[in-house]
Amino acid sequence: MSNPITRPTHLTSTADVLFADGSVGVVRGLVSADTEAVEALHARASDDSLRLRFFSPSRRAAQVYVEHVMTSPDTLSLVAECRGVLVALATAEPLDEKTSEISFLVDDTVHGHGLGTLLLEHLAALARDRGVRTFVAEVLPDNHGMLHLFTAAGYDVERHFDSGVVAVTLSTLVTPTLQSAADDRECQAEARSLDPLLHPRSVAVIGVRGDGTGVGAAIVRSVIAGGFAGQLALVHPRAGADPVPGVPAYPEAGQIPGGVDLAVVAVPAAGCLAALEDAAAAGAGAVVVVSSGFAEVGPAGLALQRELALRARVLGVRLVGPNCLGVVANGAGVRLDATFGTALPLVGGLALASQSGGVGIALIERARAEGLGLSCFVSLGNKADVSGNDLLAAWYDDAEVTAGALYLESFGNARKFARFARRFSQRKPLLAVVGGRSSGGRRAGASHTAAAASTAVGVDALFRQAGVIACRDIDDLVDTARLLAEQPLPGGSRVAIISNAGGMGVLAADGADDLGLEIPALSPALQQRLASAVPSVAGTENPIDAGAGAGADEITALVAEVLGSGEVDVVLVVLVATAMADSTELTRAVSRGHAEHRDLPLVLVPLGGIDADAGTATTYTGIRAALASIGRATAYAAWRSVPETHTATPDASAGVEARREAEGLVTASGPESNGWVSAGEAAGLLGSYDIDLVGRFALATDGTDGADAVIAAARAVGYPVVVKADDRSVVHKTERGLVRLGVRDDEQVRSAVTQIIAELGRPTTILVQPEVGGVEIALGIAHDPGLGPLVMLAAGGVATDVWDDRVFLLPPITADDAARAVRSLRLWPLLDGFRGSPRADVSTLEALVVSVARLAMEVPAVSELDLNPVLVGPQGCNVVDVALRLRSVTPSVPPEMRGLRPV
Repeated sequence: MSNPITRPTHLTSTADVLFADGSVGVVRGLVSADTEAVEALHARASDDSLRLRFFSPSRRAAQVYVEHVMTSPDTLSLVAECRGVLVALATAEPLDEKTSEISFLVDDTVHGHGLGTLLLEHLAALARDRGVRTFVAEVLPDNHGMLHLFTAAGYDVERHFDSGVVAVTLSTLVTPTLQSAADDRECQAEARSLDPLLHPRSVAVIGVRGDGTGVGAAIVRSVIAGGFAGQLALVHPRAGADPVPGVPAYPEAGQIPGGVDLAVVAVPAAGCLAALEDAAAAGAGAVVVVSSGFAEVGPAGLALQRELALRARVLGVRLVGPNCLGVVANGAGVRLDATFGTALPLVGGLALASQSGGVGIALIERARAEGLGLSCFVSLGNKADVSGNDLLAAWYDDAEVTAGALYLESFGNARKFARFARRFSQRKPLLAVVGGRSSGGRRAGASHTAAAASTAVGVDALFRQAGVIACRDIDDLVDTARLLAEQPLPGGSRVAIISNAGGMGVLAADGADDLGLEIPALSPALQQRLASAVPSVAGTENPIDAGAGAGADEITALVAEVLGSGEVDVVLVVLVATAMADSTELTRAVSRGHAEHRDLPLVLVPLGGIDADAGTATTYTGIRAALASIGRATAYAAWRSVPETHTATPDASAGVEARREAEGLVTASGPESNGWVSAGEAAGLLGSYDIDLVGRFALATDGTDGADAVIAAARAVGYPVVVKADDRSVVHKTERGLVRLGVRDDEQVRSAVTQIIAELGRPTTILVQPEVGGVEIALGIAHDPGLGPLVMLAAGGVATDVWDDRVFLLPPITADDAARAVRSLRLWPLLDGFRGSPRADVSTLEALVVSVARLAMEVPAVSELDLNPVLVGPQGCNVVDVALRLRSVTPSVPPEMRGLRPV
């Protein structure tokens, strides 16, 4: 066999994947060193597998194909590995620039594990990135597995019978159906993969000192105290050791009878690799490493952590940590507390993950104090393997999980988090606190997790789009989680306030208004019913003043009447202790009023030392906490109430051409431009995404006839016009006097051109635009160091920074995201026909937002983009000015190939 050429380096990146049975694997590009492994894969294949692949059981055909693949520079080739063994090969042979022929060979021992589907997904991702729009394949009619793979994967597939084979054609584009099918598969695989972690039947603790002290022993005592329903064993190197009386100890985990589902490792960092291998030998599917001394201590620790993660992947073991608190599996029939710093939480539906062990302890303690139950708790630590993304996928279909909560200090794969968080939030509430949003917090976060957090604006954008309920701190998180656990989602933002102290009702109304909640005026009919039901009521307007002398029956009647009115979405009751009524009976009365109207949320704030017995109402100790929780629940309900829609799937080839054009502009502009390009230079790139700058370009030169081309352009546009310089060296043209408005004839054009050339000191290109009107909007692209490109939508014009009316979005952006963003601006009424003015063409603006987001995603060379102003009028959007900065970027693998977990 001839010496293989060096395989393309852009295919060497690896992606950690999960097979359908939950086992861990790797998808990566084929490299020269794989020759023997690929030959072995074909040699192991059965005759029938070879027949289905090569249409003949010929071993010689397989050998010829291996040689071809290893020496073909144009073939996209991916392999899958399981436990360090190459078990599958997928190739895409180019037929032309937009079409490739695909083929697969999967080891007979792993058929049915979804390897073909995974390889197809990753192969399509690489092909899309190179402009390939279509895959074709020829399949024997009895190759049912391969035919099923193409259709079940979610691709748009066409097939027809031709000369004894089935000719298959499929599009590489990512459609909503395709993405949903892939996410479904991943959620199912994650659930199977993390089952040993979240539902273990046997646990081993590795690293308990002989005298029964230390972290390992503390974990064992927690497991015992929690009443773990499964088998517990210790691993201690000395035979016959008895570190914890009553718990069997073994020299090696592999000697534990019946094997192990979950191992908790508490040995020094240097011994963790050996402990991991011991756990894997015992059959452990998951290992929690509580030991410190890894990435959080510096480069040497980071190297050790990477080695540990790599070994876990090869062994097929899911790794939690290192440097973590442990795990609590609180589900039915498990009751495992494998931590060293918490008391077992109450049983409930909230699944919690925390990147900080200390924050996790505080969250669990606060939840216990407030009666909030947890289904599980996972301390993520350094996130060498298991991350929040993985847990969201595993929790998605878990019936015991009714809501999720995260404390994070970094995002490993922000785009994937956005997708999975949105998917989760559409089914169950997801609450999150992000630490490290201030400069001091980032320093502290980096010092103990070795991960710098993303900026606040990027995190806010991510959460807003994905429906994540953003909380400031653990108190907010627990308060909001209680409301979501105990009450139905609000149907809107209308809040009725009932109080036996008029002043407290007024303050509550003011606080609700500050949070954007509505305190609606009650109808005269409802006010009459309230007065009839409670003749002593002091005030029937909203807020309702029940009066200081209101008794239990009066409170019950008021609550029931308001809840049943159909005029409000939430009822907040504020009770103050008085000498004229039994306080305990008053709080019970609130619950009685709720009895026939449980479809609406009811919140109680007892003040003045009342011993609350609220029953079905959710109780808070303060009005601010109650209103903040109502506000978050209301915002989440509003987000969830919007039906999900999908934008049209874009043509992948547009991104390929745009990236080439951008790189050409970077090369042509030279270092002196600092990456800025002129509007004329940017026009082609922006036009690929339907971002069209209004007007015509003309070259202005020195001399008496230097303005003639500009005058011709002005006549073609039609007076009056705007005349401005188009020079890459000037970003803010207005500040330099390089923009002339209201130019009405040829002579004024000539004068404007002369002045612009004089200001610049050289001839330049001039942009001539018609005078157009509309609401001034700014659109742009900026980059967040942790989250990548962000799209900004704002009030535009020269005073955009003064208005400070802006919202950021994280691509990809759907039409719904764009619509929500436009309507969130304070200037929205101006677009919506304020005081009888014509309504602006909002749909075109929303489409422009989506286009800018596509540009941000597909062309990483765009460093900065500022479209300001964009004038939005009744007849459409006019992009009046553009500032574009480009940067040179190295080729990268597409997002789908970046791995499931940060390593």
